[in-house]
Amino acid sequence: MLSRLRNMFRVPDLRNKILFTIFIIAVYRVGAHLPVPYVDFSAIKQLQDQANNSGVVGFLDLFSGGAITNVAIFFLGIMPYITASIIMQLLGVVIPKLEQWQNEGQVGQKKITQWTRYVTIGLALVQSTGFVFALHQGKSGLLGFSGFQGQDLIPNFSAGKAALIVLTWTAGTAMVMWLAELITQRGIGNGMSILIFASVVSRLPAQGAAIWSEGSKIQFVTILAIGVAMIVGIVFVESGQRKIPVQFAKRVVGRRMYGGQSTYIPLKVNQSGVIPVIFASSILSFPALIASALGDNFTGLQEWINDNLVSHQGWWYITFYTVLIIFFAYFYTAIAFNPAQQAYIIRKQGGFIPGIRPGPPTERYLAKVLNRITLPGSLFLATIAVVPLLVFALWDISQFPFGGTALLITVGVALETMKQIDSQLMMRNYEGFLT
Repeated sequence: MLSRLRNMFRVPDLRNKILFTIFIIAVYRVGAHLPVPYVDFSAIKQLQDQANNSGVVGFLDLFSGGAITNVAIFFLGIMPYITASIIMQLLGVVIPKLEQWQNEGQVGQKKITQWTRYVTIGLALVQSTGFVFALHQGKSGLLGFSGFQGQDLIPNFSAGKAALIVLTWTAGTAMVMWLAELITQRGIGNGMSILIFASVVSRLPAQGAAIWSEGSKIQFVTILAIGVAMIVGIVFVESGQRKIPVQFAKRVVGRRMYGGQSTYIPLKVNQSGVIPVIFASSILSFPALIASALGDNFTGLQEWINDNLVSHQGWWYITFYTVLIIFFAYFYTAIAFNPAQQAYIIRKQGGFIPGIRPGPPTERYLAKVLNRITLPGSLFLATIAVVPLLVFALWDISQFPFGGTALLITVGVALETMKQIDSQLMMRNYEGFLT
């Protein structure tokens, strides 16, 4: 292992990319700890103490690396950029112009990226405005269930102060988006994934210490063993794929013969990645918004939503969470992989799947295989996401760490990054980590 670590830094190009990525992560972590102006620092300290619960803010704070409870300039983190990217990808199915850009190659991708940035800024403005009033009122939005009702984190509130905070958070989101793109272009791995990875990993030590202090030592060791077992399962499933063989017919062009080779289409068991878990968590955050907007006339409904659809220990929450993960796994897989388009590409290139006729039969075959492998993939996602919640509910532990979402992100990003490093080492005749 040490020799392979040395190999990473023997290649100048790879070494510069790794050091550049580490530098960008350091800048991102600094921004996650610098508070915005005009906030009450003593109230922020109380918020940090109270945010170690299973509320929705605990989930959002996980992806921002503590920036939410620090009320930092990177308060929104990378989530607006992720949401905008997902929106643009989904709209590409229903808007012909976006679909045309997707088929234009690099030129079209630049246009999609530019519009994704615009959507990100728009989302950041809306979310920043909502969070400013939530921090001021201490009772609205997602933050109303986080244990600091009635506390004003922005004393002497005014329109000018609110505008400056909104502008700071929006500019912070733009900077985070720029940092993510810098990592993608000049560093190692996908920028968004690397920043989320850094945020999640930075929270694990403190959250592990919270479990150690809240539960017994046997419970801590058991949770740690479950975490290790889940990591092994995630590595096994994330590496699993169904290879669909494709053969290309021989054809003669002039005096040369082309084709005749065989290849395959790799269909991953977990085709959708961690996106269904993020979607499901986002959907389950809406009841908190609705309950906070109903007012004091619906106290009973607010209490039921707070106990069953906001707390991660509620059985209603766990049930809806499982169903939504399975649904979004199928939904996103259907969006990401189009059997009709894939069958058309195979037929256009003169290829065929052995035993399957080109055209509609190939499309039906690909759709059938995709549906079959999506079922175990969705059940795997649901199991990884729900098992920690069941353990915490049975033992009445209110901490959020070592959750399935955190493990899925950290393991998935680590695997993809190591694959990129391996490919760089293999090009220069060095032995990689995954060989």
